[in-house]
Amino acid sequence: MFEILISAFNLILYQPLFNALIFLYNYIPGHDFGIAVIVLTLLIKLILYPLGVQGIRSQRALSGLQPKIKEIQEKFKNDKEKQAKATMELYKQEKINPFSGCLPLLVQLPILIGLFQVFWRGFGEQQLRFLYGFVAYPGQINMAFLGIVNLAEASIFLAILNGIMQFFQTKMMTPRPGSGQAPTKKGSPDFSSMMQKQMLYFFPLFTVFILWRMPAAIGLYWLTTTLFTILQQYIMLRKNHGPNQPNQNQKSGRRIL
Repeated sequence: MFEILISAFNLILYQPLFNALIFLYNYIPGHDFGIAVIVLTLLIKLILYPLGVQGIRSQRALSGLQPKIKEIQEKFKNDKEKQAKATMELYKQEKINPFSGCLPLLVQLPILIGLFQVFWRGFGEQQLRFLYGFVAYPGQINMAFLGIVNLAEASIFLAILNGIMQFFQTKMMTPRPGSGQAPTKKGSPDFSSMMQKQMLYFFPLFTVFILWRMPAAIGLYWLTTTLFTILQQYIMLRKNHGPNQPNQNQKSGRRIL
């Protein structure tokens, strides 16, 4: 069973990603491996673009529901079961799936694992046997990015840069003070705001921790993904006049996801 899963992983993820990367490396002027990684990342993000839009919309919708969720928490603060039931009823009434925002992350995780395997296994003769018939043999692959960063080794600079960009990405989707959220009673803990602040700093630190010892090619993929997502969020938030203002669909009660 385990061997079947490995074979399926190689067939569905590892080999297509490996061949796509080699194909791009062969045809990109200058044969810059880093540029090939960036182009491959952009292609993946364009394919997953609808999922990314859905995830951003879900996060915005959930942010818009925070005042009502806080009211439920205050009303049933001594009964967790009723609190959970009322919250789920609210999601159902507003036609919002609270887990839909996680879908893009769940889809990208196998891709990230597949790319990690591509860079971890390397590009020796044993791996080049996985080339498809239409992908030309690349010869000796230069793993440098712009002649500066060796993408086969870990890069502290890329890890920290990823953490900074992750902070800005998370900050964009964090509700601003006075953005329409219900005020909390004096002395009562605002658990939602506390959690948002924790995640604002946890995600960047976690990103740096993960990429600290990984091949820099993974960091370059992650950085390109984050920058693409920041641009995607900026376009959507600008189009809808800010992350915390409900659009017309929300006002009319129609489904937005």
